[in-house]
Amino acid sequence: MNLANRLTMSRILLTFVFMFFLFCNGLWPKAISLIVFILAALSDYFDGMIAQRRNMVTDFGRLMDPIADKILVLAAFSAFVQLQLIDAWMFVIIVSREILITSMRLFALNKGKVLSAARAGKHKTVLQMGVILTILGFILLKEIVLKYYTWNPAWEKVFRQGIFYLMLLTVGLTLYSGLSYLWHNRKVITRL
Repeated sequence: MNLANRLTMSRILLTFVFMFFLFCNGLWPKAISLIVFILAALSDYFDGMIAQRRNMVTDFGRLMDPIADKILVLAAFSAFVQLQLIDAWMFVIIVSREILITSMRLFALNKGKVLSAARAGKHKTVLQMGVILTILGFILLKEIVLKYYTWNPAWEKVFRQGIFYLMLLTVGLTLYSGLSYLWHNRKVITRL
């Protein structure tokens, strides 16, 4: 397994570490969960860069890189549903898109075809990770304020509205990227 693929697999392992600390109480576990998520997100950037520059692009990497992204992103969004920071219907749309596209890619792989991630899907992933970082920043900020100051419920209302609108944008781009992927691969899909 080359370095790029190891980074991809490390993202899956970091997801479990991230989730563990996110659900621990206190300021430091929340800070650690944010740091771990940042490391996992950076591994996504670096595995692609290394694979391209060192000519390490493999079928395994083409398949596993987006799957590792999905595991990380879906774990975070499911945690936010449990923490009541995002609506469950938004998570269901995101999961449905990911299951459909991933199933299609696995089916194509079974037929000897590798369907790589599309540009819209990569933009979707960047937006999703940015929204997750924003929400994690809110969680950490709230922990800091609760520890050292008094939390104002009006701040939370404003931030929750911001999260809602960011999630609407995320869901929209998620749907668009899924439809775009299906359209772009329509000839391959109809031959499967």
